[in-house]
Amino acid sequence: MPKPENIILLIADSLRFDSVYQTGVGMPYVQDNAIEFLEARSAGCWTLPATASIFTGLLPHQHGATSQTRSIHPHVPTLAEQLKEAGYATCQVTANIATTDIFGLHRGFDEVRRIWKMVPPKFNRLQQMLALVGKPRLRKKLLSKDLIQQKLSEDLDMAKTWLQYTFNDVFDEARKVIRENESKGKKTFLFLNLMETHFPYHIAPTFELSSDGIYQKLREVISLYHMVNQSFLTKGYQNIKADMLEVLKGRQQAAWLSLAPHVNTFCRELHEEKNNLVIFGADHGENFGETGWTYHFSNITDAGNKVPLFWLPHTHEEKRKEKTPISSRHLYHSILKEAGRAMNGPSLLHNPGASDPVLESFWYNHSGKTLNKYKYNQICFVVNNKRYLNRGNRWFEAPFKTDYDEPDFNILNKNINPLLELNQDLYKNEYLKWLSEFEALSKKVL
Repeated sequence: MPKPENIILLIADSLRFDSVYQTGVGMPYVQDNAIEFLEARSAGCWTLPATASIFTGLLPHQHGATSQTRSIHPHVPTLAEQLKEAGYATCQVTANIATTDIFGLHRGFDEVRRIWKMVPPKFNRLQQMLALVGKPRLRKKLLSKDLIQQKLSEDLDMAKTWLQYTFNDVFDEARKVIRENESKGKKTFLFLNLMETHFPYHIAPTFELSSDGIYQKLREVISLYHMVNQSFLTKGYQNIKADMLEVLKGRQQAAWLSLAPHVNTFCRELHEEKNNLVIFGADHGENFGETGWTYHFSNITDAGNKVPLFWLPHTHEEKRKEKTPISSRHLYHSILKEAGRAMNGPSLLHNPGASDPVLESFWYNHSGKTLNKYKYNQICFVVNNKRYLNRGNRWFEAPFKTDYDEPDFNILNKNINPLLELNQDLYKNEYLKWLSEFEALSKKVL
């Protein structure tokens, strides 16, 4: 089989599965030409572990980029490093600082183009202040000596992507990179990160509230504040009312409806009548109150881990809807196999049944203020149409998410390890090994 001329991996940050499917996908070309994975789940629940799993094919406890260990182990080969060896020029165009050198996700890329350094601000000062005071680490910088002296940090500059559309800028840079490399006779691997579907969920070219009336707008601002600060971790109760959680959920859906036609056009441009492999999906999902969680750290839910995933093959094979549960971390093996690199892991195209969705989260310290009842790591195994969750050495069980509602996890008998009950010996042995490794890491970092 011919290798892809170019490989484009396009990620919409934090985009929930149901934000795409409940509102209507809105990407006719992509759906008409893609292998559409309807039961894909990310290995992690926020950008660092989820993207690192895509970049390495490993679970978070294996690659090391978690909330507690923070960076990919130096000996682990990354997708960009492997594709570079396969002859591809590698470039990342990103709207999220978490995918750069701050956590080691830049490894293997010839260059990383940070879109917030390349676009002018389109928002006013009041909008900027609202964004900055809403996020803990930015509030600290706001009061720092360096900021008073106008030495703006990259974090502060990156607030542009929180406050304005940058997807067209990302797409234009991607086109430029491909043109530059084609003029040199080079193939390209491009990783693109879009922030429009990430908090605060872009519903307009610059930041706007979605509620009507001053009182409702104030409630929306307060809810956005509590969401990004995950106030429930320090308060012990949910600060955001149910109706406001629906408003926030609606913000992401509206953001997707605005973004979808542009993603569709971009994918069509790079795929139609070309020998390019184009993949579109999300790194992880988002939580709007499911099982008590908000935002996307430290949780294991289908809301937070089930992701949309579309594979547009460079060979223009027949489209299909794949309903086998798979892990998006196996994009690593699948892409490398298409590029001619021999990999031991499964191909999502040719053997999706060998992809085993396992989800992990590591609790968020919240500047030392997280309540004890939230200080636990979690690992979840998706098998036999169920999810088996280990949280704080207790097992829970829940079915797959259905009709866009998150089923509650039921606690299992204290003496039951459901992994020992599995009939699939191959999976059982592998799962027990991963559980043991996960528990060992948890004990070490705690």
